Amino acid sequence: MQRVTKKLKTAYLKSKLSTVPAWALRCLEVVYANQTGDEKAFGCAKHNNNVGFTGTDAEFMTSLAQQYERRKCLSPKQMVFVLKRMPKYWKQVLTVTEDQKLVDCMYRDGILTKEDVDAYEQKLFVEAMG
Repeated sequence: MQRVTKKLKTAYLKSKLSTVPAWALRCLEVVYANQTGDEKAFGCAKHNNNVGFTGTDAEFMTSLAQQYERRKCLSPKQMVFVLKRMPKYWKQVLTVTEDQKLVDCMYRDGILTKEDVDAYEQKLFVEAMG
């Protein structure tokens, strides 16, 4: 039996963000939404607030996010960059992801067994009661 830990969820998210375009694009949207208005306008990281794109990614990734917002698609070459860069933003994705949905995805992908999920749900129930 495998315990559902932050480390396991982190590894799962990073893997998905680096290999599944739909996950990476959703991450791009989430991180872009976390940018402040002036960061979006100028394509830079002006505030040290631990959300949005890093200083080195801000200009290029803001440009990609804006293109994706307008066109609802990116070129294959652009997707290579998105898949490469999105795993480092896993924390921002985790903060907006419903924990149960993430655990369900991990179960569907065979990362967790039914017993793992049941044990995790029982732990959450006990914590909520307690």
